[in-house]
Amino acid sequence: MLVWIVFVLLLAFLFRHPNFFKDVQHVLTKLKIKRCIQKYVQTNHTILDHFLEVVEAQPNKPYILFKDETYTYRDVDELSNKAARVFLQSGLVKQGDTVAFFLGNEPAYMWLWLGLQKLGCPVAFLNYNIRSRALLHCLSCSGATSLVAAEEFQDAVEEVLPSLLEQQISVFILADRCQNEQMVSFKDKLKLASSQPISKALRSHVTLQSPALYIYTSGTTGLPKAAELNHLKLWGFSKIMYSAGMNSKDVIYTSLPLYHAVGFVGLICTIERGATAALKTKFSASQFWDDCRKYNVTVIQYIGEIVRYICNTPKKLNDQHHKVRMAVGNGLRADVWRDFISRFGNIRICEFYGSTEGNFFLHNYCEKIGAVGRDSFLLKKFLPLTVVKYDVDKEAPVRDSSGFCIKAATGEPGLLLCEITMKSPFAGYTRDLQQTEKKKLHNVHKKGDVYFNTGDLLSISEDGFIYFHDRVGDTFRWKGENVSTAEVADVVTMADCIEECNSYGVEVPGQEGRVGMAAVSLREGQKFDSAGVFENVEKFLPTYARPRFIRIKSSLEVTGTYKYMKSQLVKEGFNPNEIKDSLYLLEDKDKRYVPLTLDIFNSVISGKIKI
Repeated sequence: MLVWIVFVLLLAFLFRHPNFFKDVQHVLTKLKIKRCIQKYVQTNHTILDHFLEVVEAQPNKPYILFKDETYTYRDVDELSNKAARVFLQSGLVKQGDTVAFFLGNEPAYMWLWLGLQKLGCPVAFLNYNIRSRALLHCLSCSGATSLVAAEEFQDAVEEVLPSLLEQQISVFILADRCQNEQMVSFKDKLKLASSQPISKALRSHVTLQSPALYIYTSGTTGLPKAAELNHLKLWGFSKIMYSAGMNSKDVIYTSLPLYHAVGFVGLICTIERGATAALKTKFSASQFWDDCRKYNVTVIQYIGEIVRYICNTPKKLNDQHHKVRMAVGNGLRADVWRDFISRFGNIRICEFYGSTEGNFFLHNYCEKIGAVGRDSFLLKKFLPLTVVKYDVDKEAPVRDSSGFCIKAATGEPGLLLCEITMKSPFAGYTRDLQQTEKKKLHNVHKKGDVYFNTGDLLSISEDGFIYFHDRVGDTFRWKGENVSTAEVADVVTMADCIEECNSYGVEVPGQEGRVGMAAVSLREGQKFDSAGVFENVEKFLPTYARPRFIRIKSSLEVTGTYKYMKSQLVKEGFNPNEIKDSLYLLEDKDKRYVPLTLDIFNSVISGKIKI
């Protein structure tokens, strides 16, 4: 009888917690990773040390596949030794100095980084799209004393060379020779350098708390900020693919920029797994699957909108002829998720949520479409997370009479926070105390506590899944309601004519809040279907969330990591006197969008036309 009671209770428990065993498995994986990293702390074992062990164990195994070239682990090790010697023999880099990279995606990125690690030198990864003031700002943030630039970016470096020399920053160019005598050529010296191992004494000062690299925020809301990744945090990053299920036999495809955390971590995880990476110079939707077939890719990385770009390519008979079994990344919308696996086969999606500077990561290990993670009771000990009510107008969390934040209700979008503790530290931004403090929230649930502010609005469903809603700065308020730009973009892109959509809010004279607007690009050969778009927004969006204005652009501007740029669009508003693009206004009576003429614009501004 007792056995039956226990059995019935167990069934009832599993009915209420259908993901219990997956939760347990995930916790056990996290515990295993924790024990492993604790061992590394005790022995001061870095990613470089692990790389050297892999070189010894499998020297001839391919580490990087690039175009038609193959670089084994031994090749990369020997090239990193040569690179370290070039730096040392130049007399411009000494052990412990910070060196900045201004490079595109190429194998040299890794052997240069590994070579500098052998000298105990942290590296700052600069976005190769930045120029002038932003470039100087990023160099200043990191405190770099040297800059290594690709030959193709030499002109950009020469623009700021007087300032670099004034700050005593040395410049290396990855070329056989430099016409400018104030810069040092690198490749010619690399060919002559010895590939013998570098003495470990040169990095004897390095601990797991020492900085390994600096990665910059995308700069969508101002100048980029440098986030420091020490060797301990790098170990945590390196275990992402392990927790997703990647193994040593896998070939991972990395087309994301290496200056971004996700791209670089792909190559670090490859070292941790002893696997192989296929590196692409730049993401190409049209070449994506051909590359996967060429290199026998089994794991792919994604971020932002690139999965949708892949789904938007013309359908082919061989769409499912590939060996890809897993996709790992973040920012995959539910509709694109469904389209991707429906078209390209049963590929396991491993969606993560986190930030370079953040003190936690979420993992949707249950593969729940649209979710970014779980809030299981088993994970509470590992992730001291909380979602609190947020006032969009005041741009601040809602607090009670005692001054503490109020927790959001189940299913209610709120500000996601994670407590800053010894186990979940937040290092902040290098040389920027002001911005570091802005990411902290004090006295959240009790006096003296401190939380990391993600700046994102998320919700936790009744069944414990966590869903992303919007960035705090992107959500706006109209007619007393919060409008999620992500939700609006999802609906607008449902129209057959729309290729991309960037949703935002603009100010209208005499109106409180911001009215919805969407910048869109059209699919090739398509015209703007004003009635079709109206039908979708009317059917799927509440009145207050429907974009009143639509702007047709040839393409939408994105960051290097495929995040839409909104600030300039917001500034430009909807004035046809200043905007050459076609503009439309939602017309409820006609059930379509009508061209926004100067007369209509003036009527909106004067208040004759109510929106």
